[in-house]
Amino acid sequence: MTKILLAEDEEVLRMLVVDTLEDEGYMIDEASDGEEAYELIKENEYDLILLDYMMPVYTGLELIEMIRKLPEHEETKVMMLSAKSQASDQERVLSAGANYFMSKPFSPMQLIERIETILNEN
Repeated sequence: MTKILLAEDEEVLRMLVVDTLEDEGYMIDEASDGEEAYELIKENEYDLILLDYMMPVYTGLELIEMIRKLPEHEETKVMMLSAKSQASDQERVLSAGANYFMSKPFSPMQLIERIETILNEN
């Protein structure tokens, strides 16, 4: 079963995404801040990590840099979810080590389609 971590501090959005992805058959771990996400990442293997850009404790950007320093997660696919959708923000995220960027707001169907595309690569 495909395992995904969702790190999102906005509870309503987190619940919506978790429900949507669980309905599609994905196994989801969730974190409400960067510190909680980092602890889960150190303890588990994920097929995909979804990070909010702006979170308490560690931002999504800081988390990406931390994740890429963990040998077991050098190749883990990471997608940033952010309302900060300027080209410069996207470039910063991708150069920090994220594989993908998705602007908020997005529909549940857009998210599912993007995740399926990502997971079916290589």
